[in-house]
Amino acid sequence: MTLESFPDDWSRALVVVAHPDDMEYGGSGAVARWTSEGKEVTYLLVTRGEAGIDSIPPSECGPLREAEQRAACAAVGVSEVEFLDHPDGVVEYGLPLRRDIAAAIRRRRPELVVTMNFGDTFPGGHRNMADHVHAGRAALDACRDAGNRWVFPGAGGEPWTGVRWLAIAATTHPTHGVDVTAVFDRAVASLAAHERYLAGLGDGSTDPEAFLRPIAEGTAQDLPGATLATAFELVDL
Repeated sequence: MTLESFPDDWSRALVVVAHPDDMEYGGSGAVARWTSEGKEVTYLLVTRGEAGIDSIPPSECGPLREAEQRAACAAVGVSEVEFLDHPDGVVEYGLPLRRDIAAAIRRRRPELVVTMNFGDTFPGGHRNMADHVHAGRAALDACRDAGNRWVFPGAGGEPWTGVRWLAIAATTHPTHGVDVTAVFDRAVASLAAHERYLAGLGDGSTDPEAFLRPIAEGTAQDLPGATLATAFELVDL
């Protein structure tokens, strides 16, 4: 399989994911590349990840994980981060979620929306979780919702029909790659910013570089000219 080079004829992107840390498992390297080229990237988190650390109660965990996400975004050149406060672990696909994401698309007016795998499995066969599935599917549908003035009227401002692509990270069907060789250290720093979350996993997967490098090296084998890369499934809208 040969990946196509990711298009670069755009200027604004909105990342929509369920939890703090979702984008940092590989996708944030692309964000670092984009911001280094002067592109505007903003983040929209469906939850604050408050149910993500078993040893920390949600009231304490939510603010902690929000702070870690802001630090992770800063590491890759992103300063604008919003949280929707849907409940972590029980995100529901439906009109409220679609409305919230469509409103953000209307406010941010991106040409590219980036989300996480919302299929049944991840590469390697591991089962996906409901929050990822529901957030990603809602992001896809909200791209169309945002352009119809009669859908969610008044939410977020004037309709926006300018979303050209949806890019799906951690996909089982990659089509395009981004060379992250020059910014890989920033990708590692973005995952490392989730320090308490990684420590709370308790499964030994706490070394960001050891986790990210083999994946980036493997992906680069399918992207001509790259040493380290990250992949996306790019959907034309």
